[in-house]
Amino acid sequence: MKKVTFFYLEKCPYCRQARRALDELKVGDARYGTAEITWVEESQHPDVAEKYDYYNVPAMFVGDEKLYEAKPGEKYEDCRENVKRVLDAALA
Repeated sequence: MKKVTFFYLEKCPYCRQARRALDELKVGDARYGTAEITWVEESQHPDVAEKYDYYNVPAMFVGDEKLYEAKPGEKYEDCRENVKRVLDAALA
């Protein structure tokens, strides 16, 4: 299993959407609950965030590879599918 790094901002609606998707996926499939996720609140840890290449949050990396970066206006269904894809990659 590979580690997921999840960059977010506390007040970001897209980040809340991604957390919701993650919670739903964990309920639907116990394997997703075993994924090791490091949560990085971007404004509290800019030193960590500056080491990664992304612009929008949420952004999710498996190892050093960016697998998901939210797009403005992204719908929940798209976000959920992207979060699932990241978790599947981490568990592969």
